[in-house]
Formats: sequence, C-alpha cells, structure tokens
Amino acid sequence: MTSETTQTRVIFPGDLNNHETLFGGKALMWMDEVAYITVLRYLNQNAVTIAVNKLNYSNPVKAGDIIEISGKVTQTGSVKITVHVEIYKEIVTTGEKVKAIDADFIFAPIDENHKPVRVPVEKI
Repeated sequence: MTSETTQTRVIFPGDLNNHETLFGGKALMWMDEVAYITVLRYLNQNAVTIAVNKLNYSNPVKAGDIIEISGKVTQTGSVKITVHVEIYKEIVTTGEKVKAIDADFIFAPIDENHKPVRVPVEKI
C-alpha cells in the first residue's frame, strides 16, 4: 500500500528571500505539509515529524514559477515512516519542469494523547 499527495502553487514576490529566490523555510513548510498529509492518508492516524534528511536545493525557484510538491511513502518500519518529497518547478514560458528541491521526511505515529505508538503491523 502506498500513499501519494501533490500540491501545486505559484510563487509570488512575498515568497522570496533577499536573493530573489524561494525562501528555503517556506519551501520546507510546504514540503512538511505535503509529507504530513501523505502520512495521514497512509496510516489513518496522526503522526509527527521527527526528522528531515537528505535535503537538497538543486535549482532556484523564482517569482512566477509554478511549483508542484509531491510526497510519497517510501519506507515503513515498526516505529517510523519515511516520505520522500520533491518540488519541481515549471517555467511558465517554456513548460519545462526541473527538480528544484527534495528531502526525506521521517514521521512517528502518535495516539490521541500525543504519545508515540508503533506503526500498525498491516502497514509495515
């Protein structure tokens, strides 16, 4: 069983840093949101982000670019789940899509009291 989530956004000047490229913190927030939705769909229960690994900024994103943020469960264990998230930018004038950012988000499931729980056996 896999779970995937995709969001599309357009980049506005308010999303940029002082180098006139997408602010990394904003990109991470959006990526974490997509990863979280992906885990919720996969587990059918709540979870929390416990780590972000292998974060790569490979191509700058600028105002006017359209981005697609995609997350997919790539690994499950007894206590954690990994979601790989990628951001592709689309250059509106050419339609070209280029990977801009990717990372692995690690989640741990929690119960209704916010206590860690094991990943359900049927999900491993």
